[in-house]
Amino acid sequence: MKILQVLPALEGGGVETGTLELARYLVDQGHESWVVSAGGAMKKRLLAEGSHHQDWDLGKKSVMTLRHVFAVRRWLREQAFDIVHLRSRMPAWIVWLAWRGLPKQGRPRLITTVHGLYSVNRYSKIMCSGERVIVVSDAAHRYVTQNYPDVDPARLVTIPRGIDPDWYYPGYRPSEAWRAIFASSFPNCQGKKLLVLPGRLTRLKGQAVFIDLIDRLVNQLDLPVHGLIVGGEDPKRAGYAQELYAAVESRQLTSAITFTGARDDIRDIFAEADLVLSLSTQPESFGRTVLEALSLGRPVVGYDHGGVSDILAELYPSGAVELNDFEGLVDTVAQQLAGSNKPKPNTLFLRQRMLEQTLTTYQELI
Repeated sequence: MKILQVLPALEGGGVETGTLELARYLVDQGHESWVVSAGGAMKKRLLAEGSHHQDWDLGKKSVMTLRHVFAVRRWLREQAFDIVHLRSRMPAWIVWLAWRGLPKQGRPRLITTVHGLYSVNRYSKIMCSGERVIVVSDAAHRYVTQNYPDVDPARLVTIPRGIDPDWYYPGYRPSEAWRAIFASSFPNCQGKKLLVLPGRLTRLKGQAVFIDLIDRLVNQLDLPVHGLIVGGEDPKRAGYAQELYAAVESRQLTSAITFTGARDDIRDIFAEADLVLSLSTQPESFGRTVLEALSLGRPVVGYDHGGVSDILAELYPSGAVELNDFEGLVDTVAQQLAGSNKPKPNTLFLRQRMLEQTLTTYQELI
């Protein structure tokens, strides 16, 4: 088969990583893999792994982007793809308009993937326009059926995202060299129970609640814990980051909470953690960091909504906390720190399974 995936760019992120993983798998299985995007840091890897790339900036939310429709339609006709797989809203609109203008007989079969729990409107509904609509979790399936009831449920295919069990497994431990560098870089963590909150510094990720949590655990419950906030500042929300720094300072928590900034060694940090938290107030379609931590054998406490709820229900039910229930959060964290619960083995959320199911979905349409 000749297969095209379409997304805005290849600068990094979950959708981009999944696109490259699938592209490589398709090439390994003997298929011809193409990607349309505006390019980016991951393009070199894509090409090195055997796929083709067409540079097209279809991701700008502007009426000017509509000018590409006729050129894209002409290109689709020339390339004669078997499958066109749309992964993001604005590019999906352009390619869908181009695809719709092709003769029904012989045009590519159309796949869309609902990667997020988007705002509910006509613009977002384009991600439900595929002849098959892949949803990345039960939460994403519920999002579609509840908000777009006219979408035929028979077109929906649930294919959970997955991790590589050779990379995320319970027995993994960082190297002694890494641990020595970590200890010298973050000395306040030593000798304490390490609680980790991953995520960019944005209000929705729950860092303010995490600060309240550490304050309660240290100053009222007298627990020997240290909170590690792992994530870089959002340039568009620098004021929020300053609020967080000021809160830690004013509440005299500088020895109990550390901001690491952006890191590329999150697997090692998770492996050292005693507890990982997910405090996003907005439901996520999947919750990859929760899955990564659980697959490493680390307990996770998180708000019981969205894709995080689905993962916790499968692998670690005792870590689920009702959204915005601070007292429940404190109690659950304290119980987890005092206990010795281990997550169930991850046999459902696996990358290989995701890739195989996606290819099967393609093949069923041909």
